[in-house]
Amino acid sequence: MSTVVVLGGSGAVGRVAARTLAAFGSCERVVIADIDLERAREVQADLGEKVTVVHVDAGDVASVRAVVRGAEVALNCTGPFYKFARPVLQACIDEGVNYVDVCDDVDATIDLLSMDPEAKAAGINALIGMGNSPGITNLLGRLAADMLLQETWSIDIFHAHGGEAFEGPGVVAHRLHGMGMDIPMFLEGELRYVRFFEPDGLALRQKVDFHLIGDGITVYPYPHPEQITMPQHIACRQVTNRGTVLPDAYFELTTEVARLGLTSQEPIVVGDQAVVPRDFAIAWLLQQRDRLLAEGEFGIQRGCTRVAVRGLRKGEPTTFVFSLASTDQALGEGTGIPAAMGAILMQRGKVKGPGVLPPEAAIAPIDFLALVKPVLATTGQQGSFEGVVVERVRPDGSVELVDLPF
Repeated sequence: MSTVVVLGGSGAVGRVAARTLAAFGSCERVVIADIDLERAREVQADLGEKVTVVHVDAGDVASVRAVVRGAEVALNCTGPFYKFARPVLQACIDEGVNYVDVCDDVDATIDLLSMDPEAKAAGINALIGMGNSPGITNLLGRLAADMLLQETWSIDIFHAHGGEAFEGPGVVAHRLHGMGMDIPMFLEGELRYVRFFEPDGLALRQKVDFHLIGDGITVYPYPHPEQITMPQHIACRQVTNRGTVLPDAYFELTTEVARLGLTSQEPIVVGDQAVVPRDFAIAWLLQQRDRLLAEGEFGIQRGCTRVAVRGLRKGEPTTFVFSLASTDQALGEGTGIPAAMGAILMQRGKVKGPGVLPPEAAIAPIDFLALVKPVLATTGQQGSFEGVVVERVRPDGSVELVDLPF
């Protein structure tokens, strides 16, 4: 029986991935593996008989091994990845099960890449970072470099999303983790590290116009893996990643919590009980998010990813700007749907391997893009998503829409 196990299948991303896989029918059985069985069963109730639920502790290799044993693909949507990525991939290596994840932590990505020899020895394919950013962003950079430009100079990634009906504590933990670490940026042909609150990080903040979402939105340095992996597989001089979470007041509040150092995991005694500052900060931020969304009448969730690839085309400096935007979809759909598509491509033998590889090294962009329409049509998740909008910016600043030749 063809089985895909979705670890963290009741989370904001995992539930979308599970729904996509169940509806598309690429496998006979979808298993939602989660530590929260009650929430997992709530997701299962809407997905039909082919979906089952099992308990898993993603930090326990033995627990994960028992869940993924015999599966065709394990799709890891369990965060934060700096905590759970290694044990889940190790379990898949031990069981000989192909692996896909949406890991967007830089340190976890480096750790996963170090497991490449083990994955090769086990003969498994491990596709890492197959979400939105990273994921689709990597593939669009690859597409531009291979098909649209003769020479690639820079790949700049921007993203903004917000208003999701559900945001889990793992997402907030990941965000706070990123604000406190060295953030990689590939600049002038070399990998450099900036700090979110230091002058080098402040200098990378920028106002960006996002298709359908809004103009002049401030984006901030993001510690995503594209800056690490893409220069290894695409010849260029620059790869940057900047993003934000909407509404602005929520992201600004999150940055202030991080700046004040309320991210420590060392308990402090308050009255007669011990409180972990980070646990309190995450719970408080989620509460404030709900308040800000309601008070600001934010409305339905929305999101946009923008990838600007600059280089030389027929002797002329040219920038291609790819935009993926929706006014009724955001983090869950933007990450969960491509993650499910990565699992489908894995099932179809369209993922290179064996070994641990990022999207730009493992998947042909055309194979991924050819799957978008049938997946969205079958699963009924098209919403307001227009597909990939491509613009060509000429040296004089003029902009024209471009139809991709496939």
